[in-house]
Amino acid sequence: MATKEKKGGADAAKGGKSGRKKGDAPKARGPHAGADKPVPPPRLREFYQGTVRGRLMEQFGLKNPHQVPTLSKIVLNVGAGEAIKQPKFLDSIVEELAIITGQQPVRRKAKKSIANYGLREGQEIGASVTLRGARMWEFLDRFVTVALPRVRDFRGVSTKSFDGRGNYSLGVKEQLIFPEINYDTIESTHGMDITFVTTAPGDDLAFALLKELGMPFRGNDKTGARA
Repeated sequence: MATKEKKGGADAAKGGKSGRKKGDAPKARGPHAGADKPVPPPRLREFYQGTVRGRLMEQFGLKNPHQVPTLSKIVLNVGAGEAIKQPKFLDSIVEELAIITGQQPVRRKAKKSIANYGLREGQEIGASVTLRGARMWEFLDRFVTVALPRVRDFRGVSTKSFDGRGNYSLGVKEQLIFPEINYDTIESTHGMDITFVTTAPGDDLAFALLKELGMPFRGNDKTGARA
């Protein structure tokens, strides 16, 4: 009997302190301490409502609060030309975008066939995510405070990427600037385009809005819209 007990104890030690064998499902745990508490509002949205709106009204002499521009949506888009020959490459992009944004991406398909590139109409060649509401504000907060400072030799973003209608776009060379991405698990690096859509009627108001929200524009860029 003693021999069996010792053997059983040794087997339990191999499986861990709890005696659980490798491959067994972990025991269910109770909810975390804050599970019953309401979700806090996005920090950046609170800052916009309490501070940025007033600053913009004073800066541009706006009388009607409805004239103050706001952020409407953020669109992340990744083109995956390699997906033509490696369909699984797009799967990793979709998974990474979901991790970064907390929202399931939409796969984009080719609108027409191009024989020189071996592209067929309807073939999946990219993915995109459109963020609104709380996720939009939280993404912008993480992007300007955590992700952009992780860019090597970062000196600010250009002020020359406005489209004339109050929208701003920029390109990111690597998904690794987002701390949610684990370097050891990625198959290859890829960039993405990010568009910030605002309700501003022009670039001057959109520039002021994004700057107040923390977008780190380069100070040495000179453009006619903000001269």
